[in-house]
Amino acid sequence: MLNERTKAKLIEVVGSANFQDSSEARLVYSYDATPNFQSLPDAVIMPENKDQVKRILTICNEDHVPIVPRGSGTNLSAGTCPTQGGIVLTFNRMNKILEIDEENLTVTVQPGVITLDLINAVEAKGLFYPPDPSSMKISTIGGNINECSGGLRGLKYGVTKDYVLGLEVVLANGDCIKTGGKLAKDVAGYDLTNLFVGSEGTLGVVTEAILKLIPIPETKQTLLALFEDMDAAAKAVSAIIAHKIIPATLEFLDQPTCEVVEDFAQVGLPTDVNAVLLIEQDGPPEVVKRDIEMISRICTEGNAVSVKVAASQAEAEALSTARRSALSALARMKPTTILEDATVPRSKISEMVKAINEIAVTYNVKICTFGHAGDGNLHPTCLTDARDKEELHRVEQAFEAIFHKAIELGGTITGEHGVGEMKAPYLALKMGGEGVAAMKAIKYALDPQGIMNPGKIFAKDTRKRVVVRS
Repeated sequence: MLNERTKAKLIEVVGSANFQDSSEARLVYSYDATPNFQSLPDAVIMPENKDQVKRILTICNEDHVPIVPRGSGTNLSAGTCPTQGGIVLTFNRMNKILEIDEENLTVTVQPGVITLDLINAVEAKGLFYPPDPSSMKISTIGGNINECSGGLRGLKYGVTKDYVLGLEVVLANGDCIKTGGKLAKDVAGYDLTNLFVGSEGTLGVVTEAILKLIPIPETKQTLLALFEDMDAAAKAVSAIIAHKIIPATLEFLDQPTCEVVEDFAQVGLPTDVNAVLLIEQDGPPEVVKRDIEMISRICTEGNAVSVKVAASQAEAEALSTARRSALSALARMKPTTILEDATVPRSKISEMVKAINEIAVTYNVKICTFGHAGDGNLHPTCLTDARDKEELHRVEQAFEAIFHKAIELGGTITGEHGVGEMKAPYLALKMGGEGVAAMKAIKYALDPQGIMNPGKIFAKDTRKRVVVRS
């Protein structure tokens, strides 16, 4: 628990208005978007600037108080759940776009900027920030950086780490470092920028970021291809890439997901086929036209039962919105929705989806699958009820089997959600004991007191999914 002496020091730094430890405030920040993880923090602090963050971390490091950096709480691996109490550090007071530099094609932001607000601000100047997590309407740039968030445009444009040029980071002891800058090239020493991207708040607190921008694509088109057979859809994905076409998005939904999403979004998605590919291409008009025609031909020759190009921008946006709403749609079906993100090489998508379906039958659980077919990032989503402990145990067994299968196929346990606490038991499957030891050495070097988001990535056992601290 936070003692009165430490509490007084923290209030002196940020003021009583930015320090909350009421039961209501603690409850609000006791969970994130991950089902069945809840743990009360001792307090919530909303710093207004870098200097306050430095002083907060100095105090917490000296007094051994855990710090959990948090954006909007959209995390899906219990990465922002304060499972060991301490201070939740939230950045809704540090939410400014500091500079859009059109000469160097960069934007400098504070961590609390909402992702979609940033995208809209740079697009107003004819520029483009591609990372587009499904939560972009509410997720923050700081949270995206901590998790190295992906999105629908990841196949063509990459993920968050591909757009972070420089960071300002406050370390656990209160020291502040700057990495990178407005540079196209920089190999001075270790790549500290990418070390912090995806570190899940376990190494330091990002207080400012310099992000890369690119020119906005001139035009885009969207195509919907329907398949009776998942294997045919997967082969079409491989064929598209083999023809040296890299779509802006190449998304996949299985039949159960289509049925639920269509009921939710009402955009005309088919519900009587086994696989749907949602494909978008952007760029110069002549390139988009050529690529969409080739993709249509590939899908048709690959036994698609229907191939349709969106007739208008409104129709294209509706289809894209439907895909982004998959989690929300599925969440309506049962009290608990557990969304995962096992990732495999794209050539193994069909085999992985088949394995997921077999695992669901084996453990008698309901799993719908959708995801980023172009980069092999699948989202098996289990619809369950956390109050049914016996079923929840079977769900956990099913996901463990899914992670093992992903590794067997040359994949990984997470493509964009992070390890957090939820997947920590499975990290060694991917990294091996030596790899985990190397990560722990980095963690200890930068955070010897272990105050930065403790219990994440290296947690010993997270299978007891509800832990409530009073």
